[in-house]
Amino acid sequence: MRVLIRGGGVAACCAMRLLNRRGLSFSVENAPRPLLPAILLGERTQSLIGDVFENASLLERLPRIRQRIVKWGDNAETKILPHEAVLVSEQALLERIQPGPTIGGNEEAGEPTWTICSSGPLREGSEQLEFGSRIANACQVTLREGCERDACWIESLDSGWLFLLPGRERGWLLSVGAAAEQLLAKSSLVAEQVLAADPASGSFSSHPRIAERLCGPGWMACGAAALGFDPLCGDGVGNAAREAILACAVTAAVAGGADEDSALEHYRVRLQAGFMRHLEISQEFYRSGGSGPWWREQVEAAERGLEWCRSRLKGVTGFRYRLRGFSLEPADTGRPELT
Repeated sequence: MRVLIRGGGVAACCAMRLLNRRGLSFSVENAPRPLLPAILLGERTQSLIGDVFENASLLERLPRIRQRIVKWGDNAETKILPHEAVLVSEQALLERIQPGPTIGGNEEAGEPTWTICSSGPLREGSEQLEFGSRIANACQVTLREGCERDACWIESLDSGWLFLLPGRERGWLLSVGAAAEQLLAKSSLVAEQVLAADPASGSFSSHPRIAERLCGPGWMACGAAALGFDPLCGDGVGNAAREAILACAVTAAVAGGADEDSALEHYRVRLQAGFMRHLEISQEFYRSGGSGPWWREQVEAAERGLEWCRSRLKGVTGFRYRLRGFSLEPADTGRPELT
């Protein structure tokens, strides 16, 4: 089997590493895209990345976030919650995990017989389904003197929410639902930390998204080409890594003689079940964030996504395979329940 990896983000880097560890031949077709200026990586994701790249110190010496300061919901009180995460730009993260030039890719391996798509365009006959229309804007901010550098701030307002991440010198502010200046004018928590905000330096979709077709004969979509998560409640890097792990496990299983249709069906069900769980969590966050028209629209969009997932998973009672480490194996007893 000769594998083509299309993309250059976290999912693609993980796929390169995992295929190389298995001794499978692959080539890479890079697909540049705008990168996120700041990402929070929780403890589970840090551990997962360390396992994939066999380097527990890969994410050392990054700024640490040790608490979340949250004001969420109508007339909510401010809560301070413990949190353990590191803060990194997507570019800096990719520089740490980008495989070296001698990793097992082989540009002369011939035409690929199998493709892992971690970046667009989507395969012919597929489309991206979008459940909502939320756009997030990112801008750099100057923080007030005394602003705690080991905390992040999250605040819901009548027409959106703010997420403030500190930095060593300046911070990053994510505004969803309206421009940062509009939301800051109504803020009583985040605005207290911000001395000045620059104009927005970038924007990206922040509503849940999924490719209508996630796989087919000889190919799988993963990472940004498969799923898009709400940054409020979705660990994008962790999800991208998990999708790449499953995609490479399916690839190796098929290369080893497993039934392709069965393995791909497992891949589809796994990703759609994971997306459904994300929508359930997302819907609860937006249900509790506010009671106005904007918040109701977000809850209704999540419900449309859940209805789609239920239709695609109708009749599915469990998974055919399971992961043991980074390898796919048949489930021990029938088909375990979807969770």
